[in-house]
Amino acid sequence: QVQLGESGGGLAQAGGSLSLSCATSGRSLSDYYMGWFRQAPGKEREFVASINWRNGFAHYADSVKGRFTISRDNAKNTVYLQMNNLKPEDTAVYYCAASIRMYGSVRYGENYDSWGQGTQVTVSS
Repeated sequence: QVQLGESGGGLAQAGGSLSLSCATSGRSLSDYYMGWFRQAPGKEREFVASINWRNGFAHYADSVKGRFTISRDNAKNTVYLQMNNLKPEDTAVYYCAASIRMYGSVRYGENYDSWGQGTQVTVSS
């Protein structure tokens, strides 16, 4: 397991943008699968995006495809989630997750073993 820390959440207007970061210290993430998940009040946690750090392959939930971009920076050991054209329904706590092995789908939170504390994203209409 690794310790993850998210930053960059906040308040945005509909149509605006926010960028989230997820970093760790003391261990390289270069062998990890990284994911972003979110949980809105009263709702189940849902998959947002993932990236295979080794090859950069990314997956997105249909609800964010074309609006959100996941990327990683090897030098900074950080994964990002660029969120554009935000909608009120994007309001949630966003969590970063990591796993060095992926035995199942990257879209299931159960397949990750390290989680950040979460960062709040609020989109006003």
